[in-house]
Amino acid sequence: MSPPREAHAHIAVRAVDSRRSAASVPGSRRSASSARIVAMIIELAPPNTGQAFDAMRVLRPALAERDDFVRQVDQRQRPSGYRLIASLPDQGDSAVAVAGFRLGENLAWGRHLYIDDLSTLPAARKQGHARLLLEWLHDEAVRLRCEQIHLDSGVGLDRTAAHRLYFSAGFRISSHHFAMEV
Repeated sequence: MSPPREAHAHIAVRAVDSRRSAASVPGSRRSASSARIVAMIIELAPPNTGQAFDAMRVLRPALAERDDFVRQVDQRQRPSGYRLIASLPDQGDSAVAVAGFRLGENLAWGRHLYIDDLSTLPAARKQGHARLLLEWLHDEAVRLRCEQIHLDSGVGLDRTAAHRLYFSAGFRISSHHFAMEV
């Protein structure tokens, strides 16, 4: 599949407020204890890919060097449609949360947005950054006329908080994902 031509960079400044309606994400069950934050959600394009490194490395610890990460994303993944968004609080230089995603189309899911990566720095967790990214991704899926949003998540005990977020954002477990080493 060739990279989508609809891809564009745009900025959205949003606040998460405990009084905010959950209507922005269908099926969402927002907690009444949500904190209020203001963050800038921005799509990172070259030469700003490196702003995602620290947050991405939390999820992908095998990433050793910022320059290797930037080359991997910009030279190998972007040409196949990979896009990267970040939550930047107070217009900071480094992302506190990031999401990597791509547009896809197949027989099973139709036109869909697939989330490859969603990661938040430990110090920024439970502040609403990942939820803001999921809301941005939902809006982007609507804009791109997607039928569904998909993601895979590991099943270890360390993933419990992530799974709680996905369920509260309206995701459901729809299948088992099988993998084989080659």
